[in-house]
Amino acid sequence: MMNKIRFPDFRPPDVKVPDPRIPLRFLLTVFLLLSGAIGLAISFYNPTLWATTNLPDCLNLYIHNGCYVHSSLAYIDGVILTLNSYLIYTIAVSVALMVLGILQPEVRRGIRSFPRKVINAYRKVCVWRDYVFAKIEYLNGESAKWKRTFNILKSPYSFLRMMGLSPQMAIGLLAVGSTAGTAVTVNEVTQGRSFANGDSGVYAAPLDAPTFFDDKDNTLQINLGAIPVREITIENVSVGTVYTGDAAGSEASILPSGKSEAILISGNPTVADPAFTATRIEIGKFIFEKSRCKSLDLSDADIHTIIIEHNASDGQSIIQTSGVARNRAIGGGHHQAEAMVTSGGQYDRIWIDAPSSGVNGKVGTLTLSNVFTKGGTCTFKNLDIGTLIIRQNEIGNDSDLATKEFQITSTVTGANWTVTDNVEITMSEPAVQLGNP
Repeated sequence: MMNKIRFPDFRPPDVKVPDPRIPLRFLLTVFLLLSGAIGLAISFYNPTLWATTNLPDCLNLYIHNGCYVHSSLAYIDGVILTLNSYLIYTIAVSVALMVLGILQPEVRRGIRSFPRKVINAYRKVCVWRDYVFAKIEYLNGESAKWKRTFNILKSPYSFLRMMGLSPQMAIGLLAVGSTAGTAVTVNEVTQGRSFANGDSGVYAAPLDAPTFFDDKDNTLQINLGAIPVREITIENVSVGTVYTGDAAGSEASILPSGKSEAILISGNPTVADPAFTATRIEIGKFIFEKSRCKSLDLSDADIHTIIIEHNASDGQSIIQTSGVARNRAIGGGHHQAEAMVTSGGQYDRIWIDAPSSGVNGKVGTLTLSNVFTKGGTCTFKNLDIGTLIIRQNEIGNDSDLATKEFQITSTVTGANWTVTDNVEITMSEPAVQLGNP
């Protein structure tokens, strides 16, 4: 029995032949759109007028023995003038050509796919954006962790003092033992900077965390705005050049460059350039007591009740100017900020300000108690106060009673004055306080 011979099955390769009509359709679409656009353009503007005016004769192009540039432009100009004479028909035909071009399948597909392409492009941008931000957040987190690590490795005593603890309490905690002391220190450090812990920085009342701080600037600054603050209390602090960083006398504190006030509580005057509308600080009750100042200056203040009692100063000048200020109280209801209180700490400067143009700062009760300063003045100005109490302070620096270092100027007006038992004694500035080793 003979076997059948099977021949291999030869199939032609599956070759996709492009449709020759596609290029023609694209060319037709481009022709229609371009013709319509050119027709609309020359219906309103003849470009040959500009060309014949601005182009040099023959453009220095000579063909054989003649120049055909301007003759060609003249022919084109004639065609355009003819089209302009039939303006309505030219515009109608041009618009029709552009509509036919838009109706071509290629254009319609492009229009339909445009939103999808935009969305896809936006998604790709978002992917890259999220990738970059993720890397930035990671690097910021790592930077904060390393900074916190190096801070923890610093002296535990310095951190405990920065957190508002007294020298005795800080030493007592460290004496408990390495484990307990480390735990307390780490717990305090990881909480971050805050007004309550006595950290320096710029605070936008009533926020407890600083909006800005610089390790090289040890200023405690409070910026008051539209939100009233029920209470601000700063007590048991050292300010100015009153202390050094260690027992050896190095790293002495200094006032910030260009500043002469150890304590400044003030609004701001009007400025023309850049434009700034004057601000004042409105205070229901202002208490300044048991403090030490190189000098104390109160000016430009309207006050209902002024009580100045039991102060010792190296020369004083208290001018009692009558006024009609109302007995002021600061309220804010539910949206009033709660208290900002700090006790203990060392600062180069204390500054309470109203920095927003035309927006007065408002404080219900402002208390500065047991503030020990050196090297700069205690200055209060641009204030509107219900009740002012200045009592039991020591003021002076040059041991000369002829120099009036406690001054209430004539720009301070009061509806009610009580000035009693204020004495003049010679005194110099206090010595620098050494920090604990």
